[in-house]
Amino acid sequence: MATWTSSTKRPIKKTTTGRGSTGRAYSPAAGKEVETEIKAMKQGKLKSGRSGKKVTSRKQAIAIGLSKARKAGMKVPAAKP
Repeated sequence: MATWTSSTKRPIKKTTTGRGSTGRAYSPAAGKEVETEIKAMKQGKLKSGRSGKKVTSRKQAIAIGLSKARKAGMKVPAAKP
């Protein structure tokens, strides 16, 4: 019969959350698309949908970039409702 002593190393159990790593959520190309849209916003060239008004919000510029990336078929998570 084996006895445990203080010098015996026990295996450490790693706890997991149940979800495995799925890799990148956004493709590098999608990041480039967002970067392009932010640069256009900073130059004052980025316009929004139907109204055609100038985009001044950084968040809106990112949303436009991600939307264009989705339409181009790049790896981007689905938009939140």
